Amino acid sequence: MEEIIRIRKASIWIFIVPIAVLNLCLVLSINYHIFDFTEPNFWSIFRVDQVSRSAFTIPYFDGSMSISRTARGYPNYLLFKPGMIITAIFLTQYWIAYNKLFKKIDESKKNKYFLFFGIGSALFLALHSIFLGYELDFELYKFFRRFMLLGFIIFEIVAQAILVINLIRIKEKINQFINKGILRIKIILVSLLIIVALCSIPILSSLNHVHFKHALEWNYFIAIVTFYLLTFMFWKKKKT
Repeated sequence: MEEIIRIRKASIWIFIVPIAVLNLCLVLSINYHIFDFTEPNFWSIFRVDQVSRSAFTIPYFDGSMSISRTARGYPNYLLFKPGMIITAIFLTQYWIAYNKLFKKIDESKKNKYFLFFGIGSALFLALHSIFLGYELDFELYKFFRRFMLLGFIIFEIVAQAILVINLIRIKEKINQFINKGILRIKIILVSLLIIVALCSIPILSSLNHVHFKHALEWNYFIAIVTFYLLTFMFWKKKKT
């Protein structure tokens, strides 16, 4: 099916682009000294803003730096913003392709809620990326930026969960196109994302455990996009 090819293509880019961009921003942050020249009259176009500078860190483990801090300084945001917007475009293509696939397989259920939440997550991601980096001292603006990030996470988890449930329901109809073992892994991954999100609410709502929150943020984002790597592996490559 043509939709399966589109899903596989979109899913692998949804996995590769954000991971590559995010970790490249991290490399720039901890290697800022490469572009930090001491000559008073020398200015480097690649000089990293102070806000995004950091000593050596592996935030996946020590949580010394948040994703926001890594990405919002110059020139990091020149990578992060386009990268996340491109990811949002691929997300939109992904969920539309899945909706079309389900229409072909199960015409009795044309309206799939995962399409609404999936495209919603892409919109939240794009908006959060666009507004990241503007330091405005307005509580409403700060709330809006946090709301965009939270909206992306919630909508993404809901979309993934609904999609997995629908795949389980029609797995016998698509048996020849899928790897059932990957479906089981996707079920485990989505279940863990939901459990971790619920268990983390008390910690996230407190003012303490900053490093834990940062480490959780990095790893949780990686887990979310890993869902799309599993999608790429879930659908069997079309034989020529």
